[in-house]
Amino acid sequence: MNKLRIIGIASGKGGVGKTTVSTNLAVALAQSGKQVMLFDADLGLANAQIALGIRSEFNFSHVVSGEKTLNEIVVTGPSGLFVAPGASGVGRMADLSMAEIQGIIQAFSTFEKPLDYLIVDVAAGISPSVITFLRACHQVGIVVRDEPSSIADAYGTIKVLSQDYQVEDIGLIPNMVPDHRAGQMLYQRINAVCLKFLGVNLEYIASIEADDAILDSLRKYSPVLQASPASRAARDFRALAKAIEIMPISDHKAHGLQFFIERLVDQSTKETDRG
Repeated sequence: MNKLRIIGIASGKGGVGKTTVSTNLAVALAQSGKQVMLFDADLGLANAQIALGIRSEFNFSHVVSGEKTLNEIVVTGPSGLFVAPGASGVGRMADLSMAEIQGIIQAFSTFEKPLDYLIVDVAAGISPSVITFLRACHQVGIVVRDEPSSIADAYGTIKVLSQDYQVEDIGLIPNMVPDHRAGQMLYQRINAVCLKFLGVNLEYIASIEADDAILDSLRKYSPVLQASPASRAARDFRALAKAIEIMPISDHKAHGLQFFIERLVDQSTKETDRG
């Protein structure tokens, strides 16, 4: 049995392409034969389903209110991807209590179908709900652009996660870079600062080059992997998926409440029995 991996995709600020990265990463993993769920955890201004070109009659506001279960709101997207939609334009969803956030995380344990990956697309920033969702993941990927405000906000997010909450498995995904070398150089600059001031060594995950095909795909309400499968961007998202697949999962994960905790415990027990 493959280990279920839970990957949080975050950004210090909005407008850096975080949801584009999340949706295309999820589609790339699904196209490689994995069972994948994408959770649009920007609960107040969710837009992942728009980027994927799917419509959902229900969303997590109906789960929080008790009207629906998680299984009843999940819809199927491109390449068989499962999508758990957040709410858009529902003000109360942007200001949930911690108990409600924890209830959302626990709701995932009721999903019955097998999964290899859960991709959690959180809101921009460092609100309590964002931090709680990220702490419930195995790994966190920070999407960053080579712009002063994006770099500063990414650093701030890394600082809060590592210093206040002891989250260690943090990686960078340089986005909209001219080429891969520029992406690696951006990573090296940010990592050097994090090493010096935070004592944190970030993982370089993969870079996404700037490509007009991404904007074209957004206009078509389709992931670039479907709209332009031969584009540079599609190539990069497939490389990102492969990088995620080979990243090790730390055994010391103990940051509190986790998604699919019962399933993870069951996996761990079976591995122990085999050992």
